Amino acid sequence: MKSITIGKNDAGQRLDRFLLKAFPALPSGMCAKFIRTKAIKLNGKRAEGNTRLAEGDEISLYIQDRFLTTAGDKDDYLVSGKLPNILYEDDHIILAVKEAGLSVHEDETKNPDTLINRIKYHCLTTGSWNPDAEASFSPALCNRIDRNTGGIVIAAKTAEALRDMNEIIRIRDIDKYYLCLVHGVPNEKGTLKGYLKKLEDENRVIVRDKPFEGAKTAITEYRRLATKNGLSLCECHLITGRTHQIRAQMAHAGFPLFGDGKYGTERSRRKHQALFSYKLVFTLSNYDGVLSYLKGKVFTVNNVDFAGEYFPDMKY
Repeated sequence: MKSITIGKNDAGQRLDRFLLKAFPALPSGMCAKFIRTKAIKLNGKRAEGNTRLAEGDEISLYIQDRFLTTAGDKDDYLVSGKLPNILYEDDHIILAVKEAGLSVHEDETKNPDTLINRIKYHCLTTGSWNPDAEASFSPALCNRIDRNTGGIVIAAKTAEALRDMNEIIRIRDIDKYYLCLVHGVPNEKGTLKGYLKKLEDENRVIVRDKPFEGAKTAITEYRRLATKNGLSLCECHLITGRTHQIRAQMAHAGFPLFGDGKYGTERSRRKHQALFSYKLVFTLSNYDGVLSYLKGKVFTVNNVDFAGEYFPDMKY
């Protein structure tokens, strides 16, 4: 028999969904059967799978050990052993600065050195997360950026913060700004509106000016900050958040990003496209919750490499 006491980060979940997250080796059909036949009990009694868990609840599992492999048994964050570059941290969230070339999660390369593993390692070593005391929760990313794009990524340190930050992003109560270096001289400011469709097999998107089947609306506002030697430094404000949105839309407008071999024709000495998520503004005009203290706060990275290299005197 295995017993689990529900902590704060696991409270609020359905019993069945909690069990499937906590024990990846437990099939959903078997989970339902074990709950129905009282092989899994909640506070010593039979419960429905949709019962919401509360802090302090006790789950008793009278099932075979082969089903009890836990989510925490895969400790890739220990293999990484590296710490993230942190812009801001409090009891609920971390704003980490990801360098271009680092994946946010493990990908087809199976390299354990990812941003989320660095964040988990940081939380472990600082004592803000104890995997032995958590049945299903671990620090998680709330947004993602491409491997070859650098910039700010939000991570949640608690389940409550994860739920709330995901909602904040969903209702667009946070503004995201990028810096990019493009070929050519765009207008001083403008709005790019088009329709993007992702080509899964090619890991790229296509852009058209009019709606077409399978496409989603994409809107980007931009400002040209400086121009020199045929290159322009631009700030882009994402109104929507589509895959490769800035890269594809700027290229479609005739201003491909410097170093972008996917949407431009350039072969440069840069390993990665000149694109960086450099500023977050927490507007929170439609949100009232545990993260309300972030309302009106602005977080900025002031040392973006390509901006400093090509426009060293530029303030942004």
